[in-house]
Amino acid sequence: MARLYIVSTPIGNLADLTYRAVQVLGEVDRILAEDTRRTAILIRHYGIATPLVSLHAFNEAARVKRVLGWLAAGEALALVSDAGTPLLSDPGARIVQQAVEAGHTIIPVPGASALLAALVASGLEPEPFTFYGFLPRRGRGRAAALAAAASSLHTAVFYEAPGRIVELLQELAEQCGPARRVVVARELTKVHETFFRGTLEAAVAYYGREAPRGEVVVLVAGRAGAAETTDRGAAEAAVAAAARALLREGKRPSAIARELGRRFAVPRNRAYEIVLAIAGDEDRGKAS
Repeated sequence: MARLYIVSTPIGNLADLTYRAVQVLGEVDRILAEDTRRTAILIRHYGIATPLVSLHAFNEAARVKRVLGWLAAGEALALVSDAGTPLLSDPGARIVQQAVEAGHTIIPVPGASALLAALVASGLEPEPFTFYGFLPRRGRGRAAALAAAASSLHTAVFYEAPGRIVELLQELAEQCGPARRVVVARELTKVHETFFRGTLEAAVAYYGREAPRGEVVVLVAGRAGAAETTDRGAAEAAVAAAARALLREGKRPSAIARELGRRFAVPRNRAYEIVLAIAGDEDRGKAS
């Protein structure tokens, strides 16, 4: 019977594959795998001999017609990624969407997820949360996502490569303020699993000294959970007073916003709004 199973696979520890997933992977006609070499290690571990077909970010579009053909012929297929739950920062969405439109049955087989594992062990508020996946490397998309995370009232979750973790933490500290709480989860379910819990400022300093290795998940507390929001009225009054003093020194609004962010742990976009409002009031006062 034609079915497309979306199967979650271990994110590190091979024992995290569910009994149901083992059964499904052993019974389907083909397994669509992001990296057949990595999936081969998993299925050999469980004695599964199902044929593997590569389906990754660079060939997914070309694979759609063939996958739909297999389903139309009545085959049962399983879609897996290298690790965790498929489609989350992994290929497969195009295949699933086309299969749904063609009227085929889609069956999720839940299991391991780096996103959820990090979230529930972080100590931050687990719901609601926003998952950003891997941010764009640069440009407006990245800037918009960072600004949204900084102003959000709930936990933000990111995936990042270990070599770029310090850059991400620095940008988050600029946007959110250095005192915002952050958790960095590394090598989840593996031998060297670690959680860093502290402020963004402390995280930048720590990972500047200790370069991380392996898979990384970054979780940032929402604005409502940050220390600077305990008394917003008093906090913003202090920010405004400092902004007026810096404006009198002749500093530019953008430089003042950065300084306020560092000094008061206020989101950079909010600091900039305060500076511009004060500058406008002072200009109107001079004109009158």
